Amino acid sequence: MGSVSNQQFAGGCAKAAEEAPEEAPEDAARAADEPQLLHGAGICKWFNVRMGFGFLSMTARAGVALDPPVDVFVHQSKLHMEGFRSLKEGEAVEFTFKKSAKGLESIRVTGPGGVFCIGSERRPKGKNMQKRRSKGYRGTTLKCHPSQEVAILTQQSPATGNPAWLPEPELSPM
Repeated sequence: MGSVSNQQFAGGCAKAAEEAPEEAPEDAARAADEPQLLHGAGICKWFNVRMGFGFLSMTARAGVALDPPVDVFVHQSKLHMEGFRSLKEGEAVEFTFKKSAKGLESIRVTGPGGVFCIGSERRPKGKNMQKRRSKGYRGTTLKCHPSQEVAILTQQSPATGNPAWLPEPELSPM
């Protein structure tokens, strides 16, 4: 036996429809536009520190245990912590989330009791600076391939002992 508002009466109309005051159309539209914020708790399933996002495994929703756990997307900008924002795999978290077109998305993620998240020890690797070539002095102004510059500068002429790139003095016949 359900509540009085859910019971059907003769004639096919529900009593709830007779008693419930109608909502103003603008209130209904505003409620549809505003996402409903929900509360959950769980652990970090995985988090990519380089890309700055991951997934939480929600084990409880509004205080009620979930079996099986549900995945919730998390972005580093939503983490409540100081410094570099990341999560450690298996870290316990509490969060507010919303339903979106793509699934469940976290709005704010904290540690248990609202404290800062612990975060991962890992940091993304820095950009590789070997790709850039030095723009400073490179040892010569010769127009040749860089791999040949060292060989040209270190070669010596067998006749004079001077570097090969210096012109050899002309010997006059006596």
